[in-house]
Amino acid sequence: MTTSIITLGGGCFWCTEAVFQRVKGVTRVESGYCNGLREARPTYEQVCRGDTGFNEVVRVEYNPQHISLRQLLEIFFAIHDPTSLNRQGNDTGTQYRSGIYYSDKDDQVVATQFIAEATSMGHYDKHIVTEVLPLAHYWPAEDYHQNYFVNHPEQGYCTFVVAPKVRKLGQYFQEWVKT
Repeated sequence: MTTSIITLGGGCFWCTEAVFQRVKGVTRVESGYCNGLREARPTYEQVCRGDTGFNEVVRVEYNPQHISLRQLLEIFFAIHDPTSLNRQGNDTGTQYRSGIYYSDKDDQVVATQFIAEATSMGHYDKHIVTEVLPLAHYWPAEDYHQNYFVNHPEQGYCTFVVAPKVRKLGQYFQEWVKT
């Protein structure tokens, strides 16, 4: 099986990870950090300060024969606010910025076309601020961040912030949810 990888920043990585883990055709999801100011591996505490340039992201490995990058981006744009600069809900700071980080130039083309179409079709009242950049300085997040919603569904943030995004996936993209 041939897989592709795209890295997405849509606010807290616990939310984005929980959604994409449930998508058909997605083979692996890893929470991490990318596109910081330095190559050195950051800690969660450093990223939370908001001065490292690193973004909380998920690395989504998927089978393009089962789901396309465009379909993944449709889900991504539905579960976060691509018009909110450095903020998702109550999470604020550059570490929560909306971003699509690619390693393959073809993915850049798909992402920029998708954003241009969403803009021209008037899907959003405000300007889309999602950055589309080459992936740089990627680091997996600490082990305790991996599978966070699966391991802590009763935790307050998971109950009130993550779970609604997971429900939204089932509500709007039922055909793409793993059974």
